[in-house]
Amino acid sequence: MYQALVIDKADAGTRASLKTLDDDNLPEGDVTVRVDYSTINYKDGLAITGKAPVVRKFPLVAGIDFAGTVESSSHPSWQAGDRVILNGWGVGEAHSGGLAQRARVRGDWLVALPPGLSTRQAMAIGTAGYTAMLCVMALQGHGLKPADGDVLVTGANGGVGSIAVLLLARLGYRVLAATGRPHEAEALKALGAAEVIGRDELSAPGKPLQKERWAGAVDAVGSHTLANVCAGTKYRGAVAACGLAQGMDFPATVAPFILRGVTLYGIDSVMAPKPLRAQAWARLAHDLDLGKLDGLVREIGLGEAIAAADEILAGRVRGRLVVDVNR
Repeated sequence: MYQALVIDKADAGTRASLKTLDDDNLPEGDVTVRVDYSTINYKDGLAITGKAPVVRKFPLVAGIDFAGTVESSSHPSWQAGDRVILNGWGVGEAHSGGLAQRARVRGDWLVALPPGLSTRQAMAIGTAGYTAMLCVMALQGHGLKPADGDVLVTGANGGVGSIAVLLLARLGYRVLAATGRPHEAEALKALGAAEVIGRDELSAPGKPLQKERWAGAVDAVGSHTLANVCAGTKYRGAVAACGLAQGMDFPATVAPFILRGVTLYGIDSVMAPKPLRAQAWARLAHDLDLGKLDGLVREIGLGEAIAAADEILAGRVRGRLVVDVNR
């Protein structure tokens, strides 16, 4: 028997509740994992509250990622005792996920926990931090160097944004952090931001081409913010887009792309190929300041996860929520 946060269909949408399940409730898969920690990401918040149609199969255990220890495996890459991480692959959307004490998944979806990281630290990073690293890797793959100029991070107090600030600053970039919580400016500077701006500078409709302000950007917000980010990017600069906190729309023109040669990279963390995942996690273990990461973390128990989903959607969570599924 194990505890899990289950999402069911309800008359008025969906309903999330904590339930006790048995092994018959585990989904198909060739690896069974004893989960240590999971997280609450923005997508988890949408799924748990039912405010967006994230969940596509009912009933379903929520949680798009987890870290833990293999209990049993018929997959050639894994054996009992291996410590593993899972992000994406439709887990927590169409396949029962990580907000539970046990999970069963396909072994091809798993990544080995890198040396030097604990399972708790892995979920302090979570899908948000893994996505942030994919963004940083895209910018670096574009050729962006610290000498090229500032790098903007939008939604800087959120999970993706805060870890993007940490990573970029550690790698030597001058980071410009945009946030809707000005009272958190000092916290962002402690993470490495050189300058903090208000999100209202970017969130309203703007000119299609604006003053060149940053050489690159990580955007977790979308909509008018992303349009303004592209419009303010320097010649031959790059933007990595990975979120839609403001909206899924992109009310922009082609001006930044055809007049300044700006490149917009779309960052998909869900279906990213396994070699790219392994590279991202290895770099996180090496490049991230784990001491500062600890300062971003608030730990909760599995029973607190439903209330936390509302908090994250309301923008009241700074940094990362780690869920100890065994308390």
